[in-house]
Amino acid sequence: MSQITTHILDTARGRPASGVAVSLSLQVADAWQLLATGATDSNGRVTDLLPESKPLPAGIYKMHYETGGYFSASAQPVFYPWAEVVFSIEGDGAHYHIPLLLSPYGYSTYRGS
Repeated sequence: MSQITTHILDTARGRPASGVAVSLSLQVADAWQLLATGATDSNGRVTDLLPESKPLPAGIYKMHYETGGYFSASAQPVFYPWAEVVFSIEGDGAHYHIPLLLSPYGYSTYRGS
């Protein structure tokens, strides 16, 4: 499993959000360096963004979720065409799980386990 994983739940429809494009970036000075891309599986999860053997350095990271395509594909309104979650890690090799609770007119997140 990747050091950073994510899970998207469509709270309006009561099911996982599958097929959502996701990217992970690292903040370097005033820019973002793309590290990995993926898409949620049928369970709304991305567990393989990074190789298991690649511990990340301490820093500020960003998960970018392409929610517009997901909503369009399911004939839902697109108010948030994307969502971004910025977070910091300590560089200790710990696992970081970033869940996203999503609906057409809102989203929230927290650090999962």
